[in-house]
Amino acid sequence: MKSYPKRLIEVDLPIKRISEHARREKSIRHGHISTLHIWWARRPLAACRAVLCASLWPDPADPLCPDVFRDAARKWMSKWAKDHLSLLSAESLDRFLNVQKNPAILDDNTELRNALLDFIADFADWNKCTLNEYLQTSRELTRAGHEALGGAVGTKPLVVDPFAGGGSIPLEALRVGADTFASDLNPIPVLLNKVALEYAPKYGQRLADEVRKWGDWVRAETESALSDFYPKDSDGSTPIAYLWARTIQCEGPGCGYRVPVMGTFYLRKKPGNYVRLILKPDDKNKNFSVTIVSETKHNPDDDGTARRSSVTCPRCKFTTARVRVEAQVGDAKGGACQAQLMAVVTTRKRVTGRFYRPPDLRDLHAIERSKQRLEQEKAANESGLSFVPDEELPYLRSIFNVHVYGVHNWGDLFAPRQQLALGTLCKVLRRARKLLQGQNSDEPELNRAVLICIAFAIDKHADFNSSISRWANHMEKSVATFGRQALGMLWDWGEMVPIGESTGSFSVALDWCINALDCVFKAQLVPGTVQMLSATKHVLPDNMANYLITDPPYYDAVPYADLSDYFYVWLKRSLEGAGLEYFDETLTPKEQEVVQLAERNPKYAYKTKARFEQLMRESLVEGRRYVAPDGLGVVVFAHKTTDGWEAMLEGLIGAGWIVTASWPIDTEKPDRPRAQGSAALASSIHLACRPRGNKYNLEKNGEKIGDWRDILLELPSRIHDWMPRLADEGVVGADAIFACLGPALEIYSRYERVEKANGDQVSLKEYLVYVWAAVAKEALAVVFKGADASGFEEDARLTAMWLWTLFAGQTGADGLDEEIDEESEVTGSKTNGYVLEYDAARKIAQGLGANLESMPSLVEINGETATLLSVAERTRRLFGKDESESPAKTRKKKKDQFQLGFVTELEQAEEAGSWGSKGAPSLGATVLDRVHQSMILFAAGRGEALRRFLEDEGVGRDERYWRLAQVLSFLYPKTSDEKRWIDGVLARKKGLGF
Repeated sequence: MKSYPKRLIEVDLPIKRISEHARREKSIRHGHISTLHIWWARRPLAACRAVLCASLWPDPADPLCPDVFRDAARKWMSKWAKDHLSLLSAESLDRFLNVQKNPAILDDNTELRNALLDFIADFADWNKCTLNEYLQTSRELTRAGHEALGGAVGTKPLVVDPFAGGGSIPLEALRVGADTFASDLNPIPVLLNKVALEYAPKYGQRLADEVRKWGDWVRAETESALSDFYPKDSDGSTPIAYLWARTIQCEGPGCGYRVPVMGTFYLRKKPGNYVRLILKPDDKNKNFSVTIVSETKHNPDDDGTARRSSVTCPRCKFTTARVRVEAQVGDAKGGACQAQLMAVVTTRKRVTGRFYRPPDLRDLHAIERSKQRLEQEKAANESGLSFVPDEELPYLRSIFNVHVYGVHNWGDLFAPRQQLALGTLCKVLRRARKLLQGQNSDEPELNRAVLICIAFAIDKHADFNSSISRWANHMEKSVATFGRQALGMLWDWGEMVPIGESTGSFSVALDWCINALDCVFKAQLVPGTVQMLSATKHVLPDNMANYLITDPPYYDAVPYADLSDYFYVWLKRSLEGAGLEYFDETLTPKEQEVVQLAERNPKYAYKTKARFEQLMRESLVEGRRYVAPDGLGVVVFAHKTTDGWEAMLEGLIGAGWIVTASWPIDTEKPDRPRAQGSAALASSIHLACRPRGNKYNLEKNGEKIGDWRDILLELPSRIHDWMPRLADEGVVGADAIFACLGPALEIYSRYERVEKANGDQVSLKEYLVYVWAAVAKEALAVVFKGADASGFEEDARLTAMWLWTLFAGQTGADGLDEEIDEESEVTGSKTNGYVLEYDAARKIAQGLGANLESMPSLVEINGETATLLSVAERTRRLFGKDESESPAKTRKKKKDQFQLGFVTELEQAEEAGSWGSKGAPSLGATVLDRVHQSMILFAAGRGEALRRFLEDEGVGRDERYWRLAQVLSFLYPKTSDEKRWIDGVLARKKGLGF
């Protein structure tokens, strides 16, 4: 059987440096492919570029690496040392300076490998991705690697991504010199990839010029049609946004006023610079008029009418309950048509900043005229589709909650003037199509490319101009509808002016699209291939591809097809008659989508977890079929549940793949909403794998059956070697736990089957039980930094691991100012514990020799989640009797203690135990209990009791106590009460002589 050299990705990867570039890229917009059209969960280009280079290039230090590749690598790395030092990062410079002084250093193949890894890390930088020096070098190394591994001279390695989505992987494959075949079941990513991978490389600057020419024509025609509905102010100010609020009728006795539903009255919310609405009752019309004031201080007691979807009337103070608010808004089909215009945002020539004024009669008359024009357009519409989308918008629990409020079709997401604007843009583009086809009749493909790009700009405007696009008062600009991967109700919103030059307008959206095209042109790409097809039934013949590199869906994390219908319904209208085959269906394809949604809507009862896993397995089997035996796969996965990981790995191995390495690359912002207080992964785990059938399924002795005893013997040492490496690279917590799966699976999956001594086969599920245990034990050693953790009871070990899993490596940032939907699945406040998925918590506990069910004083289990109780919640358990049995309190609370809910329980315990003034509380049973008791005494201001507890009771003389306190100080979130309390206790150590 032929053997193959390992690729770089199977040996090493500079994950810390790559992660830094990937995180930074999340904040880059100008020219980024993501600005061409939104797509959800798109991979950072930095991570894709690095992974592709490391996958395509052999490891020069591998004994089987062809010399021809080593020679090429030495040539190009020497050239960098000689000619391009100024382009290198500080981290890479020293190595290449040494090479410049002594080129023979690269004769050492390990040094050559390290030089290539430095190049990969630097190339991941967004600012270097279009530099010719990096492009030429990467492409020459890709060519050399391909030919050295048996590829025909003049051909390129083929990279296949059957879940192409936003196109990051296939785009980067082209950038580094490979050929690519990108496919998706959804027409929107197919169009997006057609533009980025086929049209832009083929037509180059001409495409951008045509898009600009015809986009400006669409803008001018639309402005002519709509300008009467967006009048400028008499003083020359230009409205850039209109701020609206849905309304309900107050159900208070004898009231009946029409109340604006607003989460905040603040239009500008910057320190020392606030602009606020004031509502005044209008007794004649039984509604509220508006005045606007500027203030230097924020008044939290006067901030909105809505609280958790109930609404309080400013006039009679009656609160209409949530259920009635839902009913009223539902009867109004979401209430966008009955909303009240609250304020107009304007700009002034040669004056910086935003200005706010109440709506006037000109505004109200323009709105009424727009409604009349909308009805005229509907009546005169000659399109085969309705002027405003009337396609069904389904309910998806915790994702599409607008459905609860009566929004049952896609058009209902838009207020009447927004409907008119978008419908007019689509109508004008259809007119442009006829003119364009008449002038360029001999280039139908170019015509389609131009129309698609302009349609993308309309979609971008639609993203910023719905009735659930938020006005961000801390930034004073509109925030797109899809700030997160959901459609939740928003009570007040910002309407953008489509014909203006501000954020969200069509003109600005067009600029974003053209900038993205320009960035693709600079990469000097050769066109790839894009098709619309299912990953479970691919068109490629057997053994055709060299690489399968893909980022598949993660269970129910993102309902791609349903989300994309938001844009699909407008694309159908803007591109009607353009000769595209992707819009024959009413909505995007759903039946074959690989996603789990059975729990979200009975309509999708067939989209079960089991079906998702079956379709994913079929996709991976297909990949194994069309990837050559000497090929390589990289599958990206970032699911947060152990159950999801086990199913994914079962499918991967069962499909005929062998895991050879795993690399966590931090691709997420730590302050993103889902990262706050949850175990959501910051890293995406990149699993490198080989098709079964080459040397990787054979052990050194050539056997295909693995001995269970040998595997169990090897597993701990592999995890032991891997965990410190991860820590050095900044990979900790949940990311490190899942990143350990790679080396663990390499042991198991290299065999066709693993058997016990009696011949019974060991399933992957059984093996993973031992993997989780080995990872938990090794992680505990990392947490306690080499100290003997066995001296602590199981509650301390579990608490440390729990907090490490959740928070290790997080920055403690406060997060974004973001609206949260009522039914969104989020954790609670900072005093109600720390939540993990139950199965993950159970497996961590088992690995530490603990049982969750036997620890009710520390862990609360509720369905599929387990909560590590906060220190405050443990007060009653730590200090004695139940509240109902404690005597009434007599001590007066200090003013600053009124917010500490546990103080009453502490006072009752003091009196019940008669230790409040002279003694100290009874010692907790474990070291953790005693640390938590100290934290509560400190938090409650019981300094003398804390001193007696530590000194007289001898708690402070136990070295384990201080060691655990130090560990917890490191693990508690930086902004948490627990962090402040434990640090307060530690500050007493020196003063007390410990």
